[in-house]
Amino acid sequence: MYKPAANKILIDVLIKAGLLTQAEASQCIILAKQERCNLNTYLVRHGILTDREIIDTLAKELKLEVVDLKQIEIPPQVIERVPVKFASFYEFMPIAVEGNVLTLAISSPLDVRVEDDIRVHLGLEPKEVLALKFDIAEALKKYYGLASDTIDKILTKEPKHRQEQADAWVEDIEKKSEDPSVAKLVNQIIFEAYQKRATDIHLEPYRDKVRLRYRIDGILVDAHLPPEARHFLLPILSRIKIMSNLSITEKRLPQDGSAVVRTNEQDLDLRVSTIPTPRGESMVVRILPTKNMRTNLESLGLNEHNAVKFRQLIQQPHGIIFVTGPTGSGKTTTLYACLHELNGDEHKIITIEDPVEYEMEGITQVQINSKLNFTFAEGLRSILRHDPDIIMVGEVRDLETAEIAIRTALTGHLVFSTLHTNDAASGITRLIDMGVEPYLVASSVEAFVAQRLVRLICPSCKEQDMDVPGRVRQEIRQSLGLPHDDFPVYKGRGCDRCNQTGFYGRSAIYEIFEMTETARALLTTKPRIERLKQMAIGAGMKTLRQNGWQCVVAGTTTPAEVLYVTAKDDASVVANAAMTNEPAVFV
Repeated sequence: MYKPAANKILIDVLIKAGLLTQAEASQCIILAKQERCNLNTYLVRHGILTDREIIDTLAKELKLEVVDLKQIEIPPQVIERVPVKFASFYEFMPIAVEGNVLTLAISSPLDVRVEDDIRVHLGLEPKEVLALKFDIAEALKKYYGLASDTIDKILTKEPKHRQEQADAWVEDIEKKSEDPSVAKLVNQIIFEAYQKRATDIHLEPYRDKVRLRYRIDGILVDAHLPPEARHFLLPILSRIKIMSNLSITEKRLPQDGSAVVRTNEQDLDLRVSTIPTPRGESMVVRILPTKNMRTNLESLGLNEHNAVKFRQLIQQPHGIIFVTGPTGSGKTTTLYACLHELNGDEHKIITIEDPVEYEMEGITQVQINSKLNFTFAEGLRSILRHDPDIIMVGEVRDLETAEIAIRTALTGHLVFSTLHTNDAASGITRLIDMGVEPYLVASSVEAFVAQRLVRLICPSCKEQDMDVPGRVRQEIRQSLGLPHDDFPVYKGRGCDRCNQTGFYGRSAIYEIFEMTETARALLTTKPRIERLKQMAIGAGMKTLRQNGWQCVVAGTTTPAEVLYVTAKDDASVVANAAMTNEPAVFV
């Protein structure tokens, strides 16, 4: 909101400090008024000055104290004393009440009228300290709850009976609206998730409360909804259902739908799923940014050796390549990167997925519909009549799909698919357990690629970790064959960019199991997984954990992250493999 009096104080300070000229200040005031924001918001948003430069200048010129809100624990009685609509409207954070004095953190000066409002409505004398604007916004969310100002306005405004339209549209979730409504509340929830790089939004009902969590870099983080949000669970769910073309009256059965929303930067595809619980419906919204998909193999995390081998595999004229790993390990993203490498005028590529997660130009994408009995198996039979060269099957879940995919590969097609297994070698036993004959696996499969996602150290707060246990350093040294264990290891200290987690983004680690002639011959004897892994390690295969340790030594992730996402390599397998001269199975 544009605030002329506060802007004038800030302008005088910035001009006096030499950070702006009078002409620059006048132009900024005009543009800030057009954007309906206060001056410091405009200056930071357009990169003219940083938030830190502004408060440091104010502190020097106005003789005000600067506080770090991240290091302060604000008592509950202070929050109860100052209504959220007051703190949110005037953009300050109350931090202490002593007698009749209210200490409040601001990022730009308050004008006299605001100070008078505090005296009149709260009965307190304001004492101002300075804090970063971002920290104030985060503190308001932390102590009052996400979108608490919107919820408060909905509770206090005059009721309006408006009929929601179920027509298809693209909602602009970043559009500013002064009208407090459930639609605005939902937009705030989705936009907040997008800004924090969340991949999923979890809405969970419990007795007398609603829990909202975001999954950021694979970890769930509480979004701190205010307690009053429990009154809006049904309207919030109904609003998202309407956006996703789901039935708002059906609350007893699971539902799945999709929607598209828009930000200033890009459109977001939303995948919405609901399930009934004793306290109401639980909803998960998957967020799929249309511009952030990684479309080349190097961006996925493949090292140079694995990237070369991977490209050799996907250039095969026929056969199956399985990408394995648990749910959420990035298998589909890897497959999309493979298809992007192969996409061209000379290839007809068809995918069959559940659901279609990213739309790719030049590729025919088919979504299964279990309600109409259109399964992976049925889809595979149909798309073969469309003369494809390359086929991607979202997942092999049963014997029927596996056998059709295998026979498709044997008739001259290159097939990509996924399996849920712990490592690459387990993909073989998974297919055999489904009922696929070993000779079919041996004759059709080109490779199994296992993968996991590890969080990357935030580059803004990266520092050397001096507290790595000696046993971990020893394992890394032995696993990679390093001459010593005094290599540097890094961690993230935690900063505003990474939400104090120390991690920013994720990358994949891989192990690749190539089906050589020796491996194909061995499959007919139905060998144990341990035997296959022993041969692989003896031939120089790098396991998931070894690839993880390489990332640690390269300084991109932490030992704790690698230990969390990988299974411990069997020491006896490694030792036995080193003593044998088994032929190569893994690469």
